[in-house]
Amino acid sequence: MQHHELLIFFALLLFAFGLFSKLAERNWLTGPMVFMSLGILASPLALNLFHVAPELEAVTLVAELALTIVLFTDASLIDLKTLSHSSSRIPARLLLIGLPLTMLSGTVLGMWMFDGITIWAVVLMALILSPTDAALGQAVVKSKDVPDRIRQSISVESGLNDGIALPPILFCLAILSAEAKGEGSAWIHFLLMQVTLGPVVGLAVGYFGGKLIERAARHDWMDEGFLRLSALPMAILAYAFAESVGGNGFIAAFCGGIGLRLGTRSVEIRHQMQDFAETEGLQLILVIFLIFGLAMVPEAVPYWGWTEIMYALASLTVLRMLPVAISLLGAKLDWPSIWFIGWFGPRGIASVLYVLMALAAIGFSGYEQIISVIVLTITISVYVHGLSAVPLSQRFGNRRS
Repeated sequence: MQHHELLIFFALLLFAFGLFSKLAERNWLTGPMVFMSLGILASPLALNLFHVAPELEAVTLVAELALTIVLFTDASLIDLKTLSHSSSRIPARLLLIGLPLTMLSGTVLGMWMFDGITIWAVVLMALILSPTDAALGQAVVKSKDVPDRIRQSISVESGLNDGIALPPILFCLAILSAEAKGEGSAWIHFLLMQVTLGPVVGLAVGYFGGKLIERAARHDWMDEGFLRLSALPMAILAYAFAESVGGNGFIAAFCGGIGLRLGTRSVEIRHQMQDFAETEGLQLILVIFLIFGLAMVPEAVPYWGWTEIMYALASLTVLRMLPVAISLLGAKLDWPSIWFIGWFGPRGIASVLYVLMALAAIGFSGYEQIISVIVLTITISVYVHGLSAVPLSQRFGNRRS
C-alpha cells in the first residue's frame, strides 16, 4: 500500500510545484531545494510518512535511468568548439586543471582527516564530490547580470565534468567490489572491458542515430513531438547495447551524447534535446532529489559529526575554490570573477546519482562515513548554492556596472 501512497505523493508534489514554479524562482527557491526538503520532512527524521531504503530495486532503477539521461543530454548539449575557440579557454582550464586538482586535494584532505578508511574509499569520496551541477544555481546561468563567458564557462564545466569523473569512479568501485568479494586481479579485465566497449558502442549509437534523426527531420518524416523525445530512447539504447556486450552503460550514454553532437549539425535537433532536458528530464531529476531526502539523508544523519561537517564545508569552499583559482591564473579574469566561478561549483544530481550507484555496488555497511560525508556535502550545497545564486549574481552584476 505504501508504494501507491508514495506514487501519489510524488505526483502531487510535481503537480503542485509546477503550479507555483515561477513564483518559487522569484523567491530564490530551487526545485531541488523544495523536493529534497519535502523528502526529509516526510522521512523518519520528521513526520515519518514513508520509509524508503536506498538499496530498494526501484530506487536503483530510477537512479540508473536518471543518470543515463543526464549523461547523454549533458554531452549532447555541449558545444565542443567552446573549449577550443574561447579566448581565455576558461572551461578547458576548469576541466583539465581545476577538476584534477579538486580530486587530488579532496583525497589528500580525506586521508588526513579520516582514520581507518581504505585509500580507495577516500578516493571514491573525493571523486563523487568533484562534479558540479549548474542546475542548483540555475539563476547564475540565466542571469543577465553575469557576463556571457562566465555563465557559459560554468555551464560547460558542469556539463562535462560528470562524464570525466565517471571512469575513475568506476575504477574505484571495481577495486572496492573486488576486494569485498576476494576476486583479486579479476577487476582489471572487467574494468578494461567496461571502459573500452562502452565508448565504442555509445559513439556508434549516438553518431548513426543522429544521422538518422537529421535525415528524417530534413525530409519532414518525423513529428516534432517524437523529435523532442528521441533523446530518451537513444540514451537507453546506448546504455543497453553497451551492457549487453560487457561495456559500461553510463560511459556509453555519455559518449552517445557526444556521438549525437558529432553526427548531426541541425540546430533544431539540439534545441529539441534542450527542451527534453529542461522538461521531462527535469521532472526525473526532481524525483531523484525527493528520493535523496526520503532515503539518503535519514541513513546518513546518525554518522554526521564535526569531522564530517568540516570536510563537507571544505569540499564546498577551499577544495573547490583554490583549484579553480590556480586553474584560472593567466586567464585574464579579475579576482572577483575567479572567486565567483569557484563558489558556484554546487554538488548536485551527478553526485547524488553516483552515490546511489556506489550503494548498489558496495553497499552501505563498512562505508558509512564516506557515504554520510557525501550526503552531507550535497545537502548543504543544495541550500547554500540555491539561496545564494540570485543575490550574488545581482551583486556581481552591480559591481561590474
